[in-house]
Amino acid sequence: MSSGEKAKDKSRLNLVQSAIRYFRKKGYKVEPEKILEGYSGVSRKFDLIVQTGRFVQGVWIRDWKRTIGVNVVINLDKASDDVGLKNPIIIGGKFSDHAKSYANRRKVTLLTKRQISLSLR
Repeated sequence: MSSGEKAKDKSRLNLVQSAIRYFRKKGYKVEPEKILEGYSGVSRKFDLIVQTGRFVQGVWIRDWKRTIGVNVVINLDKASDDVGLKNPIIIGGKFSDHAKSYANRRKVTLLTKRQISLSLR
């Protein structure tokens, strides 16, 4: 593993740990790395499953340098719908305008790394 890959893994791990702290601070029960069988028969992987009361949501964490596009948000929405979860959450650096628009229409929550770090101060 190159030093660049190690740094990338460490950055992702830090973001996952920050996300877990963020959700716990907000009163969620958090389950890391969960694979759920969809109604379609396809296995769907979520970075986190968060739960408050009986409300359960799937979370994807994308620690990318580039902007997260609408296709990623659509894929998360479809994966969540397939396993019976509503209002999924995606965490990333930046989101495209199309991604924000789609997320707004479909009730997908977009969280930036900055929002999470500010909340944990």
